[in-house]
Amino acid sequence: MKLHEYQSKRIFAKYGVPIPKGKVASTPEEAKNIAKELGGRVVVKSQVLVGGRGKAGGIKLAENPAEAGRLANEILGMQIKGLPVRKVLVDEAAGIESEIYLGITNDRAARKPVMMASSAGGVDIEEVAAKTPEKIIRVHIDPLMGLMSHNTLNLALGIELPREYWEEFDAIAQGLWQAYLNSDANLAEINPLALTSDGRLLALDAKLNFEDYAVAR
Repeated sequence: MKLHEYQSKRIFAKYGVPIPKGKVASTPEEAKNIAKELGGRVVVKSQVLVGGRGKAGGIKLAENPAEAGRLANEILGMQIKGLPVRKVLVDEAAGIESEIYLGITNDRAARKPVMMASSAGGVDIEEVAAKTPEKIIRVHIDPLMGLMSHNTLNLALGIELPREYWEEFDAIAQGLWQAYLNSDANLAEINPLALTSDGRLLALDAKLNFEDYAVAR
């Protein structure tokens, strides 16, 4: 089972992961009004349970509310990989300096969860693994001890994150771990976790997947 981006973001936010301000719209008029609330410049994002939304034209930047409504109208009329787009997420636009991948899944061979980070965020992690595997830093999490700060420090060092962001990165990683753990997920992913031009770390996309029998709490 998979959750839509907006649903995953709401769960992550409950555990302290910073997300952009945003709301879901099912009509162009709703998207336009949300953009007005957010100050005008927004990202309109299709909400379908497949990857490659951006490449398919399902994620677009709007400079003002009128454009947000027009783009929402285009996106809501699309099908992406055979799935109709019935909702869009309208998020505040962020100035992006760099993008990080951060995720947790279960390493069946090690019988432990593994947290992964990469400085090559914004790209499918499978593509990074295939082309530049050295850019993926991994730490295993002791199920009894949980995620430790030295684990997240190793990730921060591995992706060469500037020191001033280490504490914030640790808090986000801890929140992601708690969301993964408490939701009985088999994947929790932020891609990208953006370093913004105003000096924040912000989860611009979010993914939670579950085994078929698991239900998010």
